[in-house]
Amino acid sequence: MTQQIPQRARRSEGDDTREAILVAARHEFSAGGYAKTTMRAIARSAGVDAALVHYYFGNKEKLFAAAVDLPAVPGEVLRHVLDGDPEQTGARILRTALTVWDTEAAGGGGRLTALLRSLADDHGPATMLREYLTNQVFAKVTAHLGSDQPQLRAALCFSQAVGLILTRFVVRAEPIASADREFLVECYAPTLQRYLTGPLPAVR
Repeated sequence: MTQQIPQRARRSEGDDTREAILVAARHEFSAGGYAKTTMRAIARSAGVDAALVHYYFGNKEKLFAAAVDLPAVPGEVLRHVLDGDPEQTGARILRTALTVWDTEAAGGGGRLTALLRSLADDHGPATMLREYLTNQVFAKVTAHLGSDQPQLRAALCFSQAVGLILTRFVVRAEPIASADREFLVECYAPTLQRYLTGPLPAVR
């Protein structure tokens, strides 16, 4: 059954309304961070009924993915990553991330390259994405594993995974750029797994 736009939400319809919501979402996520931003606040900023935001995007996580232009919704991918042997979590993270980005790159990869390049910026989508991946994705992984120093471990995982993705898809350094996916998983997974569950040096 096709979902109908609620009557109270009929202030505006179509692409203009959807874009207005995305613009408002980027502003609110940048200003308040992912955790503190609500769908209602985004609706107010966009000048639409909150029901319209839910109609177009479903939930906050999907709206965030659309606002940052991610090729997949991280939370949906995360459920697969957390399911299985805890000592293979690092391998599953890398395998899943590389599969998503490889697929996106095979389709042209224009938005992929732009998004990855933006990570070096200090504003807009880059800030939102760094905060989200560190605090909402990798932090959930470390919490699920019951690791000590979860914030430090999440930041280390972010740096390792993003470093590989940038090297493969933006810098395109060989032989990493053309290497077999499973080969890269085997190379990088032990380090990522140590960041997740292994011993770490004392913080100085």
